[in-house]
Amino acid sequence: MTSPTPISGLRELASRYDVLLCDVWGVIHNGRESFPAACAALARFRAEVGPVILISNAPRPHPPIVEQLDSLGVPRAAWTKLITSGDATRGLLAERGGKVWKIGPDRDEVLYEGLGLAAGGPDDADFICVTGPYDDETDEPADYRERFEACVARGLDLICANPDIVVQRGDRLIYCGGALAQLYESLGGRAVMAGKPYAPIYRMALKAAEAGLSRPIDTARVLCVGDGLPTDVRGANARGLDILFVANGIHGGETVGPEGLNRAVVGDLLRQEGLQANWVIADVAW
Repeated sequence: MTSPTPISGLRELASRYDVLLCDVWGVIHNGRESFPAACAALARFRAEVGPVILISNAPRPHPPIVEQLDSLGVPRAAWTKLITSGDATRGLLAERGGKVWKIGPDRDEVLYEGLGLAAGGPDDADFICVTGPYDDETDEPADYRERFEACVARGLDLICANPDIVVQRGDRLIYCGGALAQLYESLGGRAVMAGKPYAPIYRMALKAAEAGLSRPIDTARVLCVGDGLPTDVRGANARGLDILFVANGIHGGETVGPEGLNRAVVGDLLRQEGLQANWVIADVAW
């Protein structure tokens, strides 16, 4: 297993690829502010090379996420299309009927609009859907253990609309839906997901990229960009797609120090997870 090749900017890869499938949180913003150099690099790739498809594990369908990007100052010129885990998860929810125990903040209610699902709780639901903790500022996965044990005993499936374990918000890491799904599986339950690293969101993203190119996709010329090992890197590896690992995201405390990118630590992290990356960069730039 070879270590990824470090690059200083996307310009070094522009001739190799036609399309970017780019992660959002941790790559172009941190939940509180956008990263101007990353946004400018994506805008230049889109203008000079080809489509930039943002592929996010946000648990809501894409319209409110577009509004969030606008509010954070991410320019529309930096991306062609946005595909979210919420978009992909609605397909899983549409296949279900009955009562759903919804776990997540009120802002994620848009995920269920128009699907005709009744609301239930841990005692009477037919399945669970998790977008994240009820309060991602204070809740921890252990807070849900007792209720999850009861649901596992009832044989309920858990649909997770955001497979991320944690995400960076400003200078903090907060728990996401994936952390709750991880606990549910550890208790013997079954979790079902459509976002990264799973296939449904990549099928949607590649279809959007093909529409942006106006011709069939050559997957050898598709580059994924992301900072999450279990989501972005694993998803790209599973699809046979090249990946640029952005070190200064959720793993930045380990991979980037006063001297800059620590290639040895990056290589160690990838080997520990059984993953590979083609390229590595501290922060996205042109």
